Amino acid sequence: MFPIAFHSIYKHPLPEGHRFPMVKYELLPQQLLLEGTAVERDFFEPSQLCEDEDVLRVHTATYLDELKTLSLERKAARKLGFPLSAQLVERELRIAQGTIDGCLKAMDFKVAMNIAGGTHHAYTDHGEAFCLLNDQAIAARYLQHHGLAEKILIVDLDVHQGNGTAQIFQNDDSVFTFSMHGAGNYPFKKEQSDLDIALPDGTDDEHYLSELKNILPDLISQEQPDFIFYLCGVDVVATDKLGRLGMTLNGCKKRDMFALSAFAKARTHKNNRIPVQCSMGGGYSPDIKTIIEAHANTFRVARDVFY
Repeated sequence: MFPIAFHSIYKHPLPEGHRFPMVKYELLPQQLLLEGTAVERDFFEPSQLCEDEDVLRVHTATYLDELKTLSLERKAARKLGFPLSAQLVERELRIAQGTIDGCLKAMDFKVAMNIAGGTHHAYTDHGEAFCLLNDQAIAARYLQHHGLAEKILIVDLDVHQGNGTAQIFQNDDSVFTFSMHGAGNYPFKKEQSDLDIALPDGTDDEHYLSELKNILPDLISQEQPDFIFYLCGVDVVATDKLGRLGMTLNGCKKRDMFALSAFAKARTHKNNRIPVQCSMGGGYSPDIKTIIEAHANTFRVARDVFY
């Protein structure tokens, strides 16, 4: 099995003006099935909405209550990027549960993918930039709470810094946060991850891949994680409307190949294979075909590397 979390919430109509960036969540599974990268039995829907107790290991009770009662102050609601609604909150709770369920499946099947997720701009007490609840942070705390992992590595290769993730795990040695992102991209005020690599505008494939190869294997060896989260945003490509790097589609695929191969080769101090959970992250090129191809490459590579 190649476990992939899919969320039926995306079949529901979205507010006018917000449909385009979300349609990829419907088209990507269709592409993976059409080309044979995945089969129907690979897909699973989250078992439930994420429980409050799981969310509250990361987010404050006040913030969660304001989301669920739709009572966020207007300024805070505007920062989300989407109109606040019960459907939007349900979507985020379903995404978070999909990542938790994916982690459990990764322990049996080596890797698990979330068609959504990567909501790394969500802080403990507020959300921003299309992120309300931090799915990988919630899942990391779930694993630790249930004794399923002690040391966790979060590798965030989205073009935008994982500022919410950095804030959530600041001063916490049990979770190492690594973000490689565009220096000139949002957020313009960066938080401090355990390791940040800020790349200049226009960074090409060669420069990007050289930086990654110089860092990632040694980082995994140094940190000896029990579990790895990979945020594999494809907004690093040159065509992306919200990115400022200069990578090609092939360069982005090579990024995934290197990262996922490094994860697959790594072992814990007990010589155990390290489970990997991948959340999709960003991708905003004007041509939807580019977005789908870039994301599909990640799934193709994951299947080739792990199976």
